[in-house]
This record gives sequence, structure tokens and C-alpha cells, in this order.
Amino acid sequence: MSNDEREILEYHQYCPAGVQRVLASGTSAWIGEVDEFTVLKYPLTPGGDRSRLELEYEILCKVGKHPRIIGLKHLSADGLYLERAINGTLYSFILSNHLAISLQQRLAWCREAAKAVAHVHSKRVIHCDIQPTNLLLDENVRLKLSDFQENYLSETGDIILEGGSAEPCRFFCPRDDPFHADVKTDLFALGCTIYFIMMGYCVFPDIVDGEE
Repeated sequence: MSNDEREILEYHQYCPAGVQRVLASGTSAWIGEVDEFTVLKYPLTPGGDRSRLELEYEILCKVGKHPRIIGLKHLSADGLYLERAINGTLYSFILSNHLAISLQQRLAWCREAAKAVAHVHSKRVIHCDIQPTNLLLDENVRLKLSDFQENYLSETGDIILEGGSAEPCRFFCPRDDPFHADVKTDLFALGCTIYFIMMGYCVFPDIVDGEE
């Protein structure tokens, strides 16, 4: 598709009942503040597609509770209620505080990220989008993995639930089939994320976001 043929979609912020303000947005949802403990993840348009939110709910139910996984509250007609990580994304936190972050803190985040991914894999879930913007920080600056719109596998490795997510270019493991994801592709993305945690900038700086 040429640049002239690309469709431009414009979305306008809105707040369902109980949402105080929009905190962030993604490719399929807004994240709205409910209170200091809770956020609502909801469709980009009122009454819009909820399929990815419903998938995320199912995946989070499979993953279960874990201190390094963002907490699931409930699914409603408005969207998905989740635990709020008050200190935002690891990506923004490191960029804003890079020089003040100790080596001990960086190593702690690396361990926490690895524990989160190990737990997810133990539940036969492939995250498919491990990156610093999907790692959130709670009130104690402890890390929590978020954005669960990925693949759930059977005991034989067949895909039962498929989310269609994929890592951005700097976290994407080269492979023949760009839509294939497995433990190895998750670990590649985790390694790139650990690089960012330790260095304060992304690996492969020569890659321009959006380029194939």
C-alpha cells in the first residue's frame, strides 16, 4: 500500500462513567484513571470492538495472580478494570531518572522482569510484546508486566487463544515467519529490555521505528 492509499483513523478521547481522565492509549484501547488503585482499559470508540479486551481478560485469568504481573480486577460492559501502577511505565521512568538510578535498582528490575516472564511461560502463555513500555512500576517502584493480548498454548504447543500482538522493531527477534512467536522470541525481547534497563537507551539505535 502506498502512502497515498493509507487510511488515516482519527480517535477522540472520551471517558466512560467513573473514569476521571485518560492516562494513556494504545493501538486498540484507552487507559483511564478510575482512582489511585484502579484503571479502566476501554475501546478507542464508544461501543467499539471489545474482542482484544476480552482476550486479555481470558489470558490474565490463565496467568493468575503474581506479584510481578499487573493485577486483574474484573471485566465489565465498559472495559477491563486493572490494578493501577502509580509510577507509570519503566520506559518513561528510566528516561526521566536515568542518571539517578542505582545499579542495584537496575539489577532488581532485571530480576523482576525475568521472574514475570518465567511465570507467564509456566502458564503456557507467550507474551509476544515484551518491551519497557509494557513494564509498569507500582508505588514501591517494583516492576509489573502488563498488556496481555498474546498467545495461549495447549500442552502440545498448539495455539488456543491468539492475540495478534508483536514486538516493535528493536525488540523483534528475526525469523522467517514474522507472525510466529514462541519462548525464544519472548526471551529475545526480554534481553533487549534488559539492555534498556541497564544502559538507559534501546538496543539497535540505527533502526528507525516504523521501518521494516
